[in-house]
Amino acid sequence: MSKTINVLFLAAEADPFVKVGGLGDVAGSLPRALRALSNDDVKLDVRLVLPYHPAVKAEGLKPLGMFSIPRAGSEVGVEAFETMLNGMPVYLINGDPIRANGSVYSLDANLDAEKYSFFSLAALALQKQINWFADVVHANDWHTALSIYGSLTRRWEEGARHVAGVLTLHNLPFMGPNISGILESYGIQLAQTDLPEWARVMPLPLGLWASDAIVAVSPTYGNEILTEEYGCGLDGFLQMRRDTVSGVLNGIDVALFNPAEDTALGANFDIDSIEKRAVNKGLLQERLGLVRDPEIPLLAIISRMDVQKGVDLAFTALKSMKSVKFQAIILGTGDPKLEEAAHSLHELFPDKIKIELRYDAGLARQIYAGSDMFLMPSRYEPCGLSQMIAMRYGCVPIVRAAGGLNDTVKQGETGFVFEKAHHMALMAAVKAAIKVFSNKDKWKKIQQTGMRQDFSWENSARKYLDLYQSLVK
Repeated sequence: MSKTINVLFLAAEADPFVKVGGLGDVAGSLPRALRALSNDDVKLDVRLVLPYHPAVKAEGLKPLGMFSIPRAGSEVGVEAFETMLNGMPVYLINGDPIRANGSVYSLDANLDAEKYSFFSLAALALQKQINWFADVVHANDWHTALSIYGSLTRRWEEGARHVAGVLTLHNLPFMGPNISGILESYGIQLAQTDLPEWARVMPLPLGLWASDAIVAVSPTYGNEILTEEYGCGLDGFLQMRRDTVSGVLNGIDVALFNPAEDTALGANFDIDSIEKRAVNKGLLQERLGLVRDPEIPLLAIISRMDVQKGVDLAFTALKSMKSVKFQAIILGTGDPKLEEAAHSLHELFPDKIKIELRYDAGLARQIYAGSDMFLMPSRYEPCGLSQMIAMRYGCVPIVRAAGGLNDTVKQGETGFVFEKAHHMALMAAVKAAIKVFSNKDKWKKIQQTGMRQDFSWENSARKYLDLYQSLVK
């Protein structure tokens, strides 16, 4: 008889209900990939719970009624709804703290603190309402970290059974605001922790402290957060907990990102018909107003305009390549100063660098399928999905050896990797790639090796299954 492991999976966003960034991709894919691993030995009953943001799009919602959680000598009402996603139960939590904050993430830290504290505690209370109890509470980033801390402190008070806490770290620097007052209002004690004093009132550090397992979104990032450079002041604490820290690469949706079936492309292709890819390059050059020439290397940047992403390094490197024959397309939006710098770059090279300052998923896939090289010079990158998507589309990545980029791109085999976060290091890598590009057989081998990599969610899900099993033992 198979053993069932119940997993309550909490996230601030999840595709297809609501998506702002990469977390939406993860929370929309990983729980389903986990459920798909159920077999004769173990059954994974993973259930996803999300805040019912105004932006949430959900069909077939079934009201589960109202309940309340204690707050400041009174109670605050919780509305719960259920829907299904490919056979997986998904719960949406609503209440005044969620309604008071219209967007998924607010610029007002206090609004977010109130909303996500309420959500995390209401999600724990939901279990009693549906008569289903988790063996593992799996939280993601600071927004839901309080669910693990709350689960632990309630267990102390009520003497309840052990529930394992897993916290996936997508971005350590974002720890959330001071929630000591909010915790007090919900009757949750601040424990005596071995966290640095400044961190003892913040949701992410509290969740890390209460977790049985801390999972970074790539093996390299799991090691990086133990260092002073990337540890954000928690490196000492994380080093003491290093036995519980690991790294599991995120995956990508290989059905969605599939050049053989992608309807956005002018010509579909796969690893055995990679020569058809040239059609997409020609169409992309035409669409962007570039000279249509298969021999000119076409470079691509698809990124949030952010210093973390190293786009400023890319702009400086491209500016320094006046004498090099290349074309480039930059797609993205973000920091106004970086958007302005992109404009300046286009004005400097109007015939070879084109910019599209917006988010456009269809154009992004056309760029992956038509460009020769993909630039991702991130200063830090916990995992990164773009380099995996680029490889899937036969676009060769040029990346910095940081976080998940270091784990997914192999120098000279699937792409080009440079060490130092400096435009000269990036420029040297680009020039090295352009040199190899002129050798068609060698280039094709790198493209095909990249396309052969397995970045499916099944790989990542298996590692999480192993972790769950070790924790519930």
